[in-house]
Amino acid sequence: MALHPDLEPLGFLLGRWEGAGIGGYPTIESFRFGQEIVFSHNGKAFLSYISRTWRLDDKGRIGAPLGTESGYWRPRPGNQVEVMLAHPTGIAEIYLGETSGTRIEMATDVVARTATAKEVTAGHRLYGLVPSSQSSGGPARDLAYAYDMAAMGHPLTSHLSAQLKRVAPAE
Repeated sequence: MALHPDLEPLGFLLGRWEGAGIGGYPTIESFRFGQEIVFSHNGKAFLSYISRTWRLDDKGRIGAPLGTESGYWRPRPGNQVEVMLAHPTGIAEIYLGETSGTRIEMATDVVARTATAKEVTAGHRLYGLVPSSQSSGGPARDLAYAYDMAAMGHPLTSHLSAQLKRVAPAE
């Protein structure tokens, strides 16, 4: 299926990515996690997105499931992007951001939550392609990201970061 022309600035995200990262927050102990992210499209001017994570033990073995989120990434004129994310824990977020080559930086415009959801009030995310840790300077690129969160009375604070390898191309 042909990529919608409006998606060209986000096209580098397409595919299935897997890797590992670290997480922490003032209210929890630091942890290691594994992650899978899938960016796909159906020919229209948006990307579908799903992310799932699981705990990794000290030897890198997969443990209990952690967070999951899904949503849509919509390019806007002037290298802008709108991202809508939903979490099964009762949180919905709308991010506004900007693309610059293979780098995307965005911050929440709106955070909505159900009565039983954790108190999350803001988020800031940075995504970008970086040289692959297993590449010898060639074209291989990993997807790295960092996520800062304001929650439980704390200001924006580092929460998650990971580096993921593309394991399947865009379909």
